Amino acid sequence: MSFLSHTTTAARTAAAGHARRRGGPGPRLRRGLALGAALVTAAGTLAGCASAGSSTLDESADVEITMWTGQDDAAGQLLDDLAQEFMAEHPNVTLKLSPGASSTEQLLQKLSASFAGGTYPDISYAFGSWASQLEKSGRTLDISDQVAEADVAWEEFPEAARKTVQPTGDRTIGFPAVVDNISLLYNETVFDEAGVAYPTSDWTWDDFRTAADQLTDPSTNTYGYAYSVSGSEETTWQLWPHLWQNGGEILSEDGTEATFDGEAGVEALTLLRDMAVDDESVYLDQTDTKFGPLFASDRVGMITSGPWQLNDLKLAGTKYGVVELPGTDGDHQTVSGPDVWALFDHQDANRAYWSYEFAEWLTSAEQDLRFNVEYGNLPLRSSEADSPEFQAKAAELPGLDVMQANAENAVHARPTVPGYVDVSTAVGQAVSEVLQGKGEPEEALRRAADDSDEALGDR
Repeated sequence: MSFLSHTTTAARTAAAGHARRRGGPGPRLRRGLALGAALVTAAGTLAGCASAGSSTLDESADVEITMWTGQDDAAGQLLDDLAQEFMAEHPNVTLKLSPGASSTEQLLQKLSASFAGGTYPDISYAFGSWASQLEKSGRTLDISDQVAEADVAWEEFPEAARKTVQPTGDRTIGFPAVVDNISLLYNETVFDEAGVAYPTSDWTWDDFRTAADQLTDPSTNTYGYAYSVSGSEETTWQLWPHLWQNGGEILSEDGTEATFDGEAGVEALTLLRDMAVDDESVYLDQTDTKFGPLFASDRVGMITSGPWQLNDLKLAGTKYGVVELPGTDGDHQTVSGPDVWALFDHQDANRAYWSYEFAEWLTSAEQDLRFNVEYGNLPLRSSEADSPEFQAKAAELPGLDVMQANAENAVHARPTVPGYVDVSTAVGQAVSEVLQGKGEPEEALRRAADDSDEALGDR
């Protein structure tokens, strides 16, 4: 009997941005993180209620592994196909795959309830922003020893992705599942009409500001750059590369205090404020949904976005290019939003062993080419960059290879502390106000830091 869900081949091969994405990064993050305290509380209250299984490993024993994929039909079918192949190679293993919830965002709430009832899966897709909360639940496996083995090639995963599955540095709770980053996308038509030279990999933010001003044409409602002022995580995470390049940090090392309001943060927000208010070269998107189509239709010259944007540009026939973000003193750091395959402990040696074996197999270069790369995501591993499969996908989606190389600039991981949702909200509101001329960078960030400190103290 098959436990796998099935869709049509047409659905499986349909092009569609990120495997896990059903909307922008802001709303997903906010809805997910808001449930974090409930997750930890439920797990802590009922710790140890799961029934123990085999304490001795028997690799040949029959075992059933439950996996919540969090995926839509197309990506889910790719996983189903891979799972069938793994089961064919290991007849004693039954992989029971399902989305786990009606949307990826709802997986955290589902996990919380399943911890309380002892019905949680062996493997689950999870947004990287949930990693600390999952570790604190006391339900995750620690695979630190296994991933340290040479044949795993752990260093092939981007640094930010590795840090995300090691949220406290004490445990490794799973494998990276999807990786991304933001790069600079430029509209060649807008640049050509304005007579401005295309961006290069050695651009500074001063170069960027100058070009945005030159591209802006009020007579045609054309803007040099676009930025979300919805106040969501889309607003917030676009600030972080500026902060990091200036030498700043989001939080203190122990994650208990906001530090983004220092000189580095003020300087970062001042640049954006000067472009939006003084130069009037920035289209301010109130919804997170307009800047992409405006870029695709030649009304915005530059956006900072990720691989999920490329299929839309292909369908629109937009002439565009991609380079890494402008830099500060040669530092071109970007921000990444890696998600994870979290592995859970059922006090059963056989389930733990095969959960790890499948997750390690799934995220190996050979299989990842048939999941993330086939779907149009960035490859998980640096060793996939020169593969014929990825080169073919990059030819289909120009700029995907640049974004893959840009993974080297994703060296910081966004905080995964439970209070980050409140930090994100406070920063998003501050950035939104400042870019719309309703506040000054230093004061707005100071208030956001105060609100963040209060929220972090409550966790």
